[in-house]
Amino acid sequence: MKKYVCGVCGYIYDPTAGDPDGNVAPGTAFEDLPDDWVCPVCGASKDQFEPE
Repeated sequence: MKKYVCGVCGYIYDPTAGDPDGNVAPGTAFEDLPDDWVCPVCGASKDQFEPE
């Protein structure tokens, strides 16, 4: 699974870690994140992320 980088703040979404603070389980691919998921650091939307 690919990692994705926030174009606003540089946060890296790592699917092997998920987003525990956002209730996203480890192993969740970026494509499978809910449409309303936002960057846990800066609040940017999914469309602000690019593949690493």
